[in-house]
Amino acid sequence: MRALVIHAARDLRTEERPAEAPGPGQIGLRLATGGVCGSDLHYYNHGGFGAVRLKEPMILGHEVSARVETLGAGVSGFEIGQLVAVSPSRPCGACKFCLEGAPNQCLNMRFYGSAMPFPHIQGAFREVLVADAAQCVDAAGLTPGEAAMAEPLAVTLHATSRAGSLLGKRVLVTGCGPIGALCILAARRAGAVEIVATDLSDFTLSLARQVGADRVINTATHPDALAAYSADKGYFDVLYECTGVAAALAGGIAALRPRGIILQLGLGGDMSLPMMAITAKELELRGSFRFHAEFATGVSLMQSGLINVKPLITHTVALDQAETAFRLASDRSQAMKAQIVFAD
Repeated sequence: MRALVIHAARDLRTEERPAEAPGPGQIGLRLATGGVCGSDLHYYNHGGFGAVRLKEPMILGHEVSARVETLGAGVSGFEIGQLVAVSPSRPCGACKFCLEGAPNQCLNMRFYGSAMPFPHIQGAFREVLVADAAQCVDAAGLTPGEAAMAEPLAVTLHATSRAGSLLGKRVLVTGCGPIGALCILAARRAGAVEIVATDLSDFTLSLARQVGADRVINTATHPDALAAYSADKGYFDVLYECTGVAAALAGGIAALRPRGIILQLGLGGDMSLPMMAITAKELELRGSFRFHAEFATGVSLMQSGLINVKPLITHTVALDQAETAFRLASDRSQAMKAQIVFAD
């Protein structure tokens, strides 16, 4: 089978790898569609992010949909040819955090396409994938592209759950890549009354507006536009910080009202924090990392039409042009979510 393997920054190769057979409780899948994620881009463009670096070749990818091809022993409830969304989250279920109900913090997590541990956890961008049945969620009624969006949507649903009630709240989203745009969809579904979004790209901001932002601000061309929201100690109740850039975080904090909540999703390495403002305004800084149960919830929300991700899928390329998807996804002036088609 063919797989997309990253060896170093800008060294992406299509390689032949042996296909595995499903064991008990597992499903053999024929990959349908894979979406290029921000972490994939960090590996492709920089060889890693922060302290996480590639130390060996690694199959990329964790946003995927697939069709059921074979069933392992003891698997029921699935049919050959069925379209499923495949969760990359594979917690052990036995460590202290899994037992405490925080499986996204699992000490033995096997998350597709991650160089955090060594040996690295190989990813899902391969023509044939073996997954635990528990990872597979029926995606009936969705396109393969929509089903592959379940993973980034789950990231934003987990962040939204970390925020607490958003009913009637004013929300600021800094960074309107796929995660930021999906945060807009999630926050609106959770009851946010007003959403303002910032970015450096007019293209991504146009899509942020399309999926529900009430106002969009290009901070490259209007660097002081958020200043008006800082009057009287701030305006917004909740900040979704999706850039991982210190300047965006500082600007968002200035615009938060006292006792506001910061949801930090962006992973850009360590950042300096304006601690005086955080302390004086009694702000709460809440990290948000991955997801677990929210994956199936995201699939259900898309199936019911309560969240529409279609406008965010801007490019779809064939497997033999896979590197084009990475180049497109790196260019926020023309792309939001670029996906790779492995099979119909």
